Amino acid sequence: MPKQQDLKHIGAPQDVLERMLRQQVENMQRYHERGLAELATIGSTSPFVGLFGTVWGIMHALQDIGTSGSASLDIVAGPIGEALIATAIGIATALPAVLAYNYFLRRLRVQVTELENFAHDFVRLALKHNFKL
Repeated sequence: MPKQQDLKHIGAPQDVLERMLRQQVENMQRYHERGLAELATIGSTSPFVGLFGTVWGIMHALQDIGTSGSASLDIVAGPIGEALIATAIGIATALPAVLAYNYFLRRLRVQVTELENFAHDFVRLALKHNFKL
């Protein structure tokens, strides 16, 4: 079997094996991090979108008060109710996104730690047997 001489295979067998295992763990981590940034973004921005809806609704309520010249309940209740619904939707969107983000991030960290421990043990075992099959 010819010995490979590309950059990927240059160095002591232990170094080559450690480098390849580290690269595979990093590739796996990148692959499983897909979507986490989106979940974090949804979880962190949804309350602000809800707050924007609240401000918008209160502005409409104040405009209605200014137009009618009265601050009666029937004039203010509709826009304020809509404002509260916007806040509720923002919070209802953020909570599951943050919970899912934390769950998947924790699960990913545990898996990466387990893979790193396996890689470490595998390198030690290969070293013990002088990298022979």
